[in-house]
Amino acid sequence: MNVQAFTRGPSSALLLVNFALERGLSPTRLLAGCAVSLEVLQDPNTLLLAAQELRLVSNLLQLLGHPPGLGYEVGARYHFSTYGLFGYGLISSATPADALNLALRFLPLTYAFASIDYRLERDLGVLTFGAPPVADPQVAGFLLERDMAAAAVLMKEIVGEDFSLARLTRRAAPPADRAASDVPRVLGRVPEYRAALDSLAFDRRFLDRALPQANPLTVAMCEQLCRQLLERRQAHQSTAALVRQHLEALPAGRVADLPDMARLARTSVRTLKRRLQEEGTSYRQVLAEQRGARALELLGNRALSLTRIAEELGFSDLSSFSQSFKRWFGVAPSAYRRGPPG
Repeated sequence: MNVQAFTRGPSSALLLVNFALERGLSPTRLLAGCAVSLEVLQDPNTLLLAAQELRLVSNLLQLLGHPPGLGYEVGARYHFSTYGLFGYGLISSATPADALNLALRFLPLTYAFASIDYRLERDLGVLTFGAPPVADPQVAGFLLERDMAAAAVLMKEIVGEDFSLARLTRRAAPPADRAASDVPRVLGRVPEYRAALDSLAFDRRFLDRALPQANPLTVAMCEQLCRQLLERRQAHQSTAALVRQHLEALPAGRVADLPDMARLARTSVRTLKRRLQEEGTSYRQVLAEQRGARALELLGNRALSLTRIAEELGFSDLSSFSQSFKRWFGVAPSAYRRGPPG
């Protein structure tokens, strides 16, 4: 299930904003390019596209200087109440095993970008995490850290205070130049790096205990409402709109070619080309439209040089940008910025 095909409530984005505000970041800079305001995020009826949250994450990382382990710190703030009605369904389950099953069935309601699976390994239960399908490796790394930490916190809140991790493994290399006291931890567990999987492992017996707040009526009601919510949140959007979302989420200066976009959209190059053709467009046309719109936006900022704008848009040099801009709009970017004569 592609979680990016679903819209999402504002709680996760608002949590990220509050985290940033505590560090003195400007809301205007943080929400740049997200097409949403702080006031809108405070409305519980707001629905966001995945691309909007991805842009917010990208802004957060750039403004903070991409500190390693930040995802673990942010993920520790995702408590069961963050997930609204869905969270209450989890803690009302009969056992943690039932709660885990419910969570995996309604994964798009968790705000996770990573794919999550569960398996048994002798006396351990193991949650494995697939890399988020995001082009920017730093954003993908942050999201993976966040989703793993959030899952661990949620398990602890469901199971009880004695819940602990037996193992935390990461496929990534350890952060460079970190003091032993500064190594990121999840529920007190230090990650084991260069592992075969990104995973959380715990004693499987935790899953069998009876939960004190179990209420089958509440769970049944939550399941019914979650099914309805999931159906409403599925973003019935065109392939071209999905491509635009992925393009908007790319970091400055990064351009995805057709195979890259097919991987992001979790489809084949052939299928992506066919679907775009059926909608009367092509990847080249959608890319040109997106870059053109972004170019006009950047040209409005006179503090940016034309060379810097060309770099932001992923052109190799100013000449290539100027030629493309003239092809799109009939004038050179320098002439467009000067405005009409007279």
